[in-house]
Amino acid sequence: MRYGRFTMSTPKPGRRTRPADRKGQLVDHAATLFLERGYPQVSVADIARAAGVTAPSVYRHFADKQSLLAAAVLAGVDDLEACTDRALSAAPTPGVDRLIAAVCTLGVRRPEATSLWRWASQHLTDDQNREVVLRTREILHRWAAALSDGTDLTDREAVTLAWAVLSVAGSLSVHNIRMSAGRALDGLDTLVRRAIALHPAGAPPLPPMPPPGAGPSTRRDEILDAAAALFAVRGYAGVGVDDIGAAVGITGPSVYKHFSSKLSILLGIGQRSAARLEAGVMAAWATTADPAKLLALLVDSYVNVITSTPDLSVAFNNSFALSGQPTASDLVDVQRRYVARWTDLLLQIHPDLTRDRAAVDVHAALSIVNDAIRMRRGTRRTEFGAQMAYLMKGVLAI
Repeated sequence: MRYGRFTMSTPKPGRRTRPADRKGQLVDHAATLFLERGYPQVSVADIARAAGVTAPSVYRHFADKQSLLAAAVLAGVDDLEACTDRALSAAPTPGVDRLIAAVCTLGVRRPEATSLWRWASQHLTDDQNREVVLRTREILHRWAAALSDGTDLTDREAVTLAWAVLSVAGSLSVHNIRMSAGRALDGLDTLVRRAIALHPAGAPPLPPMPPPGAGPSTRRDEILDAAAALFAVRGYAGVGVDDIGAAVGITGPSVYKHFSSKLSILLGIGQRSAARLEAGVMAAWATTADPAKLLALLVDSYVNVITSTPDLSVAFNNSFALSGQPTASDLVDVQRRYVARWTDLLLQIHPDLTRDRAAVDVHAALSIVNDAIRMRRGTRRTEFGAQMAYLMKGVLAI
């Protein structure tokens, strides 16, 4: 569930100007629209309109929308490579400092480069995904080598921190907080430096989530479970009601006895994940009134929920489908209040922060685990949840 998308606005200060060729301009406009609205919600006509051309003009350069997406994603990877090359080349400034400055600048000025590829895998071909993964992994291993140089970090810890840095740098794209480029850069710099000072191998165990309330599973629950599992693998757009019915052992039309549409199933998944998060909030408040302890408990609860069921990640990753839907307004309000609770607590812990800066910090922390789950990066390791909670708390300085 893209909490920030429902709450605040991606700053787009100082966009880099590409060479004045039509193909490059189309890629730029497509990348911006895909990031803002989600790939399924953008048409070739939308891209043409944004670029000030006709749809036939787009087709002179690209066979279809998917090829535009592939070009936009690979352009972002090109930017990450170029940024890394510049930062880690010989210079008087220590390599880590240059790397932090370069990555944070890219996150502010070219959010597509640090974010779009992470949302696009379900719409790319196997070959395209393979290229993106291999090139990105090489970039992150270069970052990890720079981060571990002269430290006692293990290779695995350094790679974990490199991925966290990328998540923090790309977190501006998941919310709509209006902030100047200078303030955004300062904020990201602080958060990245907090992240790279951590030692994931020393993460304390994650407290277990309280057992769910007893109750028999209904057909409605079975449909939600099956849909969440399918959406997690194939994305919302890639799954039909017949697919969901088959996974439960019923016909597609029989699904409509329980849900009016596929969208209502996605809404049900979002509502179920929101209820689980709310239960975590209530349990935390019953334990302590100390803001730092409360926020730490909410971090633990969030990580437990997102690692124990696909619901939360599915709702997060497919929130574009719910955006603007009248039936989703209540869920949107719940999501806003949930993020606001984190922000309120962080302001109590760090009263020197402004509210917009506190919200940026919250979204950066959430992005660390959201990205890792979305990319299925290390999720099968027993220490995964504990390390995610540890990294989130470290970035929030709690």
